[in-house]
Amino acid sequence: MKPGSAPGQIVILNGAPRSGKSSIAAALQEDARRPWMNLGVDGYINAITPPPFRPGLGLRPGGERPDLEPLVPRFYAALYKSIAAHSRLGFDVVVDIAHHDDYSQPLDILPDCARRLAGLPVLFVGVHCPIETIMARRNAGQVGREGLYAVGTAEEPVPAPVLRWQHAVHVPGIYDLEVDTSRLSPAECAARIRAHLSLEPPRPTAFERLAEMRPLTES
Repeated sequence: MKPGSAPGQIVILNGAPRSGKSSIAAALQEDARRPWMNLGVDGYINAITPPPFRPGLGLRPGGERPDLEPLVPRFYAALYKSIAAHSRLGFDVVVDIAHHDDYSQPLDILPDCARRLAGLPVLFVGVHCPIETIMARRNAGQVGREGLYAVGTAEEPVPAPVLRWQHAVHVPGIYDLEVDTSRLSPAECAARIRAHLSLEPPRPTAFERLAEMRPLTES
């Protein structure tokens, strides 16, 4: 970053899988006036993480792979350091991700990530979507990173892991802005984000508040 130049804006889109985060990120990237770099979770998993260590930072709630959990905080640290580096070089960054702390034990990853972006402009966006809409998208049979997304059956219309995502991803629920993709299109969500960025942010921001949270592992 040249001396005196401003860091790039960072937008973190947090929500459950199939809630519409990637579509919002793509809508932001359509703005030719700003070089929005997408450093989302799918690219990190599929293009960077070696197959034996996947899904890496995409571990589902519920203690899916305790053997991988020691690596997960380091995966997140590496991703967020990259986010910070892009911002400091003047690039705007959008990140679609699904934070949770529902591992076999608390890992306190989100507050640590917030501290790694200290001093940088961060908008933390909660991306909400009713479970009925998420299941409709899953049942459409779209292919995910490990084959088909989990779909509903007659015996289990909403698979337990999907329901667990719905509850875990928005804890503690501290955001600067929240959108509902069942009510707004990706373009409309992106427009709300741009409008919010044009305003002076209330202080402390969501990430500033999260950075001050005491780790559960210390209590």
